[in-house]
Amino acid sequence: MKSVATLAAGSLIASIAHAQVVQFDIAKKTTQPNRQRLSKREATTYEETITNEKQRGGYFATVSVGSPAQKLTLQLDTGSSDIWVPSSSSSVCTKSAPSGGSRGGDGAESGEDEGCTLGSFDSKKSSSMTVVGKNIFSISYVDGSHSKGDYFTDDFEIGGAKLTNVTMGLGVDTDIPYGLVGVGYALNEAIVADTQRVSSPYKNLPVQMMEEGLISTNAYSLWLNDLDASTGQILFGGVDTEKYEGEMSVVNVQMDSQTGAFTSFIVSMTSLTANSPSGSDSLTTRQYPIPVVLDSGTTLSYLPTELAVQVWREVGAVWDTYTQMAYVPCGMENSKGTFEFGFAGPNGPKISVDMTELVLDIAEGSDVPKFQSGQYKGQNICQFGIQNFTSEPFLLGDTFLRSAYVVYDLENNQIGMAKTDFNSTKSNIVAFPSKGATIPSGTVVQNQVAATGDAGGSVAQPTYAASKGFQSAAGIVPAFEWAQVAVIGATTVFMLAGSGLFFL
Repeated sequence: MKSVATLAAGSLIASIAHAQVVQFDIAKKTTQPNRQRLSKREATTYEETITNEKQRGGYFATVSVGSPAQKLTLQLDTGSSDIWVPSSSSSVCTKSAPSGGSRGGDGAESGEDEGCTLGSFDSKKSSSMTVVGKNIFSISYVDGSHSKGDYFTDDFEIGGAKLTNVTMGLGVDTDIPYGLVGVGYALNEAIVADTQRVSSPYKNLPVQMMEEGLISTNAYSLWLNDLDASTGQILFGGVDTEKYEGEMSVVNVQMDSQTGAFTSFIVSMTSLTANSPSGSDSLTTRQYPIPVVLDSGTTLSYLPTELAVQVWREVGAVWDTYTQMAYVPCGMENSKGTFEFGFAGPNGPKISVDMTELVLDIAEGSDVPKFQSGQYKGQNICQFGIQNFTSEPFLLGDTFLRSAYVVYDLENNQIGMAKTDFNSTKSNIVAFPSKGATIPSGTVVQNQVAATGDAGGSVAQPTYAASKGFQSAAGIVPAFEWAQVAVIGATTVFMLAGSGLFFL
C-alpha cells in the first residue's frame, strides 16, 4: 500500500543476539476470514494463517491486540510501515459503509460491508493500552482513503509471537473498515511524513521483533503462491529454499529520488518481454530503467502509460474512460502468453507472469458484467492485472508478486528474487544467522543498473508478434482494433499516436 508521502534518511535498526524465524502461513479466503490460531511448531518458528481476500484485494493476517486480547484481521502491507487498527467507535465500524477496498489505486470494488466485519479495537477494554500521541496519527493513500486518530502502545500477537508495548495507530476517523500491518522501512511511517523529521520514526513491527529476540535481523521473505492457492507464507528472519525454483538473485534497493533515503522497496526494472506461441516482443519505453515498488498491499501492478499501452495491445485489453481501467474477457485467463519482467540489467533476475495471475474477477455468479458491444460482445468482463500510472510511484503489486519469491532485507537494503514454486508442499527454512547477514542462498547481481525513472531517448515500437498468440490461445479472435469499443455500457474512443495514448 503506497502512502501519499515519505521522507527522510537513514535506518533505525537495533541489534539482537539470537538467530530465529517467525513464520506465518497464507491461506485462501473462502467465505469468512479464517481466525483459527495454529499451534507453534517449534521454539524458534511461529505459524499464522493469512487469508487471500480476493474481493478486498489483499492478504490478511489475524492478530491479537490488547489485554485481554481482542482479535482483528489486518491487511499485510510491505508498502507501508505502521500497524493501525480501526476504532470500534469510528463511524465506519458502527454503521454500513463502503469497504474502501481500492486503496493504492487498485480500483477494486467489493461492495458494502456491515461495519468492520474483520474486527475493530475497543481501547476502553484493554488494561495495557497507553495513548502516546493524541490526535497525531494520520495516514492517507493515493486513492484518497484515510485513517486518523491516536498513536498508542499495547500488547500485540501474531502467529503466536507475543510483543509488548508495540506502537500502533488507532483509526478514530477512517473510511477504511479494516486496519493494516505495515512492515516497510521505519522512515515510511506516517508520523515521519507528518512531522517532516528524520528523528520521528518509532520501532515498527519488524524492528521490534528483532529487538525482542524473535528474529536475528530486520528481514523477511514473502511467498504469496498463485491466485487460487490455499496456502502461502511470510517468514520474518528467514528464507524457505523450497518455495522457489532456480537461483535467488539479490538486487539493490534504490534510494528515493526525492528524499535520498531508503523509504520504500524500490528496485530497478530494466525490461519487459511479451512471449506467446506466436512470437516474442521486447516492450519499450523512454523511462527505462524504471523505479518500481514491490508492494504487497496493492492488488494490481502499475507501469508507465507508454509501457502499459503496449501490454494492453498484446492481450487485446479494452480501456474504459469511466473507471480509468483496462479490462479483458475473462477467457483470457486460458491464454498461454506470459510477461517476463527483468530487473537490474541483463545479469539480473527475470520473473515470468502468466495470464492466470493477471485476469481478475470483478464479480461472481449472475453479477458478472458482460461486454455490450464490440468484438467481445457477450463475453464476461474481467479486470486486467497491469494498469497504468502517469508518474511515479510505479508499483508491482500482488499480480506480480505471486509469481516471485521475494526476500526483503531492510538491514542491507537488498531484495532477493527468484521464480516462485507454485503450490510447493516442501519446506526448508534457513534463518538469517545474525544481524546484517546476507540473504541465505542468494547471489548478488553483478554490474547492476540503477533505477533513474527518466532515461530519455527514442524507442522502437514492438511488432506485436506475440499478440496473436495471446488471444488465439485463449479462444479469442485476435482482431482487436484500437478504435471505438463499448465497455460496460460506456463508449470509449481512443487512438494510438506514436508511442502515447490519447483520449478523445
